[in-house]
Amino acid sequence: MPHRRHPLVIALRAGLAAAALPAAAFAQDPASARGSEEAVRLDAMIVTAQKREQQVQEVPIAISAYSGGFLDDYDVRNVSDIGNLVPGLQVQEQSPNNPGFVIRGITSDSGEANVEPRVSVFQDGVSISKSRGSVVQPFDLERVEVLRGPQGTLFGRGAQIGAVHFIQNKAFDGSEAGFTLGAGNYSSSLAEAHANAPIVDDVLFGRIAVFHEKRDGFVENLSGGDLNGKDTNALRASFRLDLRDTDTLDLILNYQKDTPPGTAFRSGSIPTRAGSLDVLDRTADLNRGEDLGLDRTVRGATLLGNFMLDDAWSLATITGWRDFDSVEEFDADGAQIHALEFAEDSQGRQVSHEFRFNYDGGGRFTGFGGLSYFHESGTQSVPFSTDERSFITLPAVGLGVPPLLPDGTPNTLVDMLPIAPGVVLPLKPFHQESYANSGETDAWELFADGTFAVTERLNLTLGLRGTREDTTAGYRADFYGVPSFLGLAGLGGSPDPTAPTNILFAPTEGWLTRSETFESAVGRFVVDYAFADDLRGYASISRGRRPNVINVDAFGSEVIDEELVWSSEAGIKGAMAGGGLVYDLALFHYEYTNFQTSVRDDDTLLYVTANGGNATADGAEVALSWRASDSVGVFFNYGWIDARFDDTDDDGNAQELAGNRFRLTPEHSASAGLDLGWDIAAGTRLYLRPSWNWRSQVYFEDDNTDGIEQPGYALYNLRAGVTFGDGRWDLGVYGSNLADTDYLIDAGNTGRLFGTPTFIQGAPRLYGATLRGRF
Repeated sequence: MPHRRHPLVIALRAGLAAAALPAAAFAQDPASARGSEEAVRLDAMIVTAQKREQQVQEVPIAISAYSGGFLDDYDVRNVSDIGNLVPGLQVQEQSPNNPGFVIRGITSDSGEANVEPRVSVFQDGVSISKSRGSVVQPFDLERVEVLRGPQGTLFGRGAQIGAVHFIQNKAFDGSEAGFTLGAGNYSSSLAEAHANAPIVDDVLFGRIAVFHEKRDGFVENLSGGDLNGKDTNALRASFRLDLRDTDTLDLILNYQKDTPPGTAFRSGSIPTRAGSLDVLDRTADLNRGEDLGLDRTVRGATLLGNFMLDDAWSLATITGWRDFDSVEEFDADGAQIHALEFAEDSQGRQVSHEFRFNYDGGGRFTGFGGLSYFHESGTQSVPFSTDERSFITLPAVGLGVPPLLPDGTPNTLVDMLPIAPGVVLPLKPFHQESYANSGETDAWELFADGTFAVTERLNLTLGLRGTREDTTAGYRADFYGVPSFLGLAGLGGSPDPTAPTNILFAPTEGWLTRSETFESAVGRFVVDYAFADDLRGYASISRGRRPNVINVDAFGSEVIDEELVWSSEAGIKGAMAGGGLVYDLALFHYEYTNFQTSVRDDDTLLYVTANGGNATADGAEVALSWRASDSVGVFFNYGWIDARFDDTDDDGNAQELAGNRFRLTPEHSASAGLDLGWDIAAGTRLYLRPSWNWRSQVYFEDDNTDGIEQPGYALYNLRAGVTFGDGRWDLGVYGSNLADTDYLIDAGNTGRLFGTPTFIQGAPRLYGATLRGRF
């Protein structure tokens, strides 16, 4: 039987589930104060998910919004930390260059220049979605909005299953400054500061923010240096120009530099020189020692304009420019053998512009419409080198030669390969080759979205977006020096038997390209109803799309069909206890066609994007936020998802991945936290903020291979300290993964192609102290 289930069955099984946590600041309602058991009302956060300012509880979308203050309170200093807070969101960060964003079971982590992401990442309305440039340091933020479900109508191409939106603090008419200094284990250091001031009274204002964090790696590399550390420096300057009372221009300039040590890819089949096969023992044995690592630079400029045209109409413009350059050196075999020595050199450039006309005449109809243009070009180059004497010891080669000698050193004794009676090929001690892919896209979009108030309580929303994309994809593979003898034996293959021979990547004569034009449409229909002032329900149907993929290699090219999803969703948002308890509940059902997944290409030996057929996802989420009193606050999130490939395709044929769960997708996930405070003197307050997050078992690949997985685990975190000077000073301590739990954030990787899967360990117990000042 197919795996799909009717949405009504889902409702019976899952009940109601949550859409979001409105992480607003806690504020006391003076009229409700009652001594030590005072009732406290949660201020509603203002968000712009629907391109206009609304209270988060009024938005008929599964949205989680977290203020910059909340992120500071719980020591959220990495994008992956945000994933631990949001129901339905997972963020896997191998390095700042190689993240994976997972929303409701769908992973967006491809680094190929010709593949569009499923999850869009935005920074002040500008898409920064390309994987190698999407990780930005979350500092000096106004808020983060995470929207779950197809968001193409609101956010455009690529937001097929959700969007993560970072809204940075802008310059304003006022003076303020602040700093944070910190230190911790693994020689960690932290420095963050911001300052805001008028430049020209009542006309021009400026703000500057800086960030630095450095931490040694927590994995000892037995071949030299350490791995899995952090070294990030970021700078932001913003300016606001008030043209008149209603018109503003904001210019935001961003710069970020990441130079952390390398990622600890640890082989599960080749022991270290110490004889260990324990991939969680916080050691590795990777060649090139301290030469492993990342050098990434991200730059951006954004110009935001807001202009009132008359009492009902306004114009918003968003202009963005962005580029990134990154070079990452990594050892893909996860061992001391010189078999899979890789690097990745990625570059991306983009410019975009959006005009959006907003209408609100004070009547029953509100809406917006506009057009946008987006241009992007990029390349991903992958150099590869090997000692052919070590390469033949890889399990996938199938020769059965042990990779290590008894003393733990690489086995390079076999230097001849017999291929026929009396015929042997010598093996090269050093072989080098590379391949690269490229992508260039020009996209034009028209969009409109409107809400009609049928009654004071009932609203209907309809949105549409049309897209035209002119896309070019390219591929090249380069040959260096003497032909590979292994390649001559037929391992790499080539469309031209007379061409120079590589082991892995059949060489080409320069770039091979293919260009195509694609047109598409996505949309949404939403009904929301206010049952009471503090209770609102909604139901929606939406269509999402991931763009077509053009695959080009030395053997030819093909176009992978666009991935489509139909989403049905229902939810309830409400408040109780005088507004002190806020809850969001939702359930959803997705049906995918032409699900794009990664499969091994027998010609190139690479994993490439391919059509995985049909798939279905059912899920439920819940989020609660409660301020019991001025001294006690609680939040809780839970998500359940059953996301699998269907048993059969549209023609009734059995699918290769039938019944398999989506990769990086726990069936259950949850997080919770407390905010406890005690006034101990005038202007002085103690606080204690423990938090917890848990996720159930996950597979790291869509083929659900046993052993390429992580069992369920929980992490416990804490921030505690004292504020004084009426809150202007904060001296605190923090700890994450306090139980020092061993867990994996990824497994399989490039080594899996060659029979030696590699594993990446999550962070151990980290702790330290910080001093914050606000002026």
